Amino acid sequence: MSLFVKKPLGQLLAQAEDSEKGLKRTLGAGNLIALGIGAIIGAGLFVRTAAAAAEASGPAVTLSFVIAAIGCAFAGLCYAEFASMIPIAGSAYAYSYVTMGELVAWIIGWALIMEYALGAATVSIAWSEYLNNLLGGGIPYEWCHSPFESLHKVTGDAVAQFTAAMPELTKGIKNGVLLLSEDQMKVLPASLAPLVQSTHGLVNAPALLILLLLTLLLIKGTQESAFVNAIIVFVKVAIVLLFIAIGWKFINPANHTPYLIPANTPGHEGFFKHGWGGLLGGAAIVFFAFIGFDAVSTAAQEAKNPKRDMPIGILGSLVVCTILYILFGHVLTGVANWQEFKTAGKEASVAYAIQTYMKGYGWLGTSVTVAILAGFSSVILVMLMGQSRVFYTMSNDGLIPKVFGDLHPKFKTPYKANLILLVFVGLFAGFVPGHVAGDLTSFGTLFAFVLVSAGVWILRRKEPNIARPFRAPLVPLVPILGVIICGGMIVALDAQTLKVAFLWMAVGLVVYFLYSRKHSKLRNPSEILTRAKDFEKIEK
Repeated sequence: MSLFVKKPLGQLLAQAEDSEKGLKRTLGAGNLIALGIGAIIGAGLFVRTAAAAAEASGPAVTLSFVIAAIGCAFAGLCYAEFASMIPIAGSAYAYSYVTMGELVAWIIGWALIMEYALGAATVSIAWSEYLNNLLGGGIPYEWCHSPFESLHKVTGDAVAQFTAAMPELTKGIKNGVLLLSEDQMKVLPASLAPLVQSTHGLVNAPALLILLLLTLLLIKGTQESAFVNAIIVFVKVAIVLLFIAIGWKFINPANHTPYLIPANTPGHEGFFKHGWGGLLGGAAIVFFAFIGFDAVSTAAQEAKNPKRDMPIGILGSLVVCTILYILFGHVLTGVANWQEFKTAGKEASVAYAIQTYMKGYGWLGTSVTVAILAGFSSVILVMLMGQSRVFYTMSNDGLIPKVFGDLHPKFKTPYKANLILLVFVGLFAGFVPGHVAGDLTSFGTLFAFVLVSAGVWILRRKEPNIARPFRAPLVPLVPILGVIICGGMIVALDAQTLKVAFLWMAVGLVVYFLYSRKHSKLRNPSEILTRAKDFEKIEK
């Protein structure tokens, strides 16, 4: 049987209708929009905004958000069409199975692990960073950072020696302590090196703690998780609006000049690190911030009225968050200079900007940090839920072991998948730096968007008469633009991220040919016969 054997649409819809054995339908349109906002507004806004500004786009990070949002809009319209037409858990994986066949579906399912699982890991790391900021750095560096991270600082009289020899380091001083980046350590004069105090990380314990608590909540139930998420979303959106409103009057126009990073800026060699190319490089970085709306599609099998509510949840959350992102990026890079986010403001950029430049609003910095902690929690919650639902669907198809599809006898949640996911995500959160997981998450997201966009066009051509409650406009233009823009942002990711991502995909192919292809239910004749009656019922 062909590697590209397609799953019949009737079989997929039969699984969605089998509500007695499957997931509970408990979510309405409001819940879905809240899930989307809950996943979108988090590390992408509060951490990746500063990272994109410092590494690639400078103050023009607002334009990077616009580019990323345009790519998302095209992909979002395609997701909305699929989610209304095929209301089943599994998101891009399920859609690809119907349109492009089993091998492509497996590849995208494997890539989604980078999107949701590593997304949860990245945000849990950010959660740990903000908790430490709230506690005034009370958590020892060793217990809130991975073994691959190091803190380089200079204190006391040595600070003056450093700034005298290298005046450009003055901006890295915070509360009398000079913090040095890895790049600065590489060019440090040998005479100054002995004055640097270096500390190495061991494990990110707070990140592991929040993952455990949210996993237990997810096992308890989807409706309970959605209720907690809705409360958190209300709080963090209110805080974002408060920061924008108050911070606007603290904007220093000089921080927005020049708007694009000049070509001769040290540390910004390469097309995607400065100028107009930096806009695309920044878009690739902040694209991580937009993964929330497609996470909504993984909950399609738990929506009360998916044909109406899924497009509302996907597109509604995308529009709301894009507007907030652009305003937020403008204020953040106006209050503090983008170069400061390379060192002093890197881990908690918003709190740093408030504490340093918005005098008299210390309470806002504390409030923002508390709100961010809560907001990060909702992002992790939705990411873990999305990944467990993808695992659930892949398990039902036989492509991964049956244990991933086992539902709790009382709560009707894929509890074993949640527990296995806790171990996998925990390893990344506890022992891998946040920026590594974040960039890999962007790759998984963009790859999913490319295939979903292509899938809509393919299904329109091959199955033009299928009922589509929501139809993406201007097909094939919208899918083609989605493929081009998202594909362009994949190319803009740094070379190391792409190497690791393709290595991960290669491992996935090995797993497919050694296990998944042999256990695929679609390739099992007896399984197909047992589903025959379901097909007839759906087709009628």
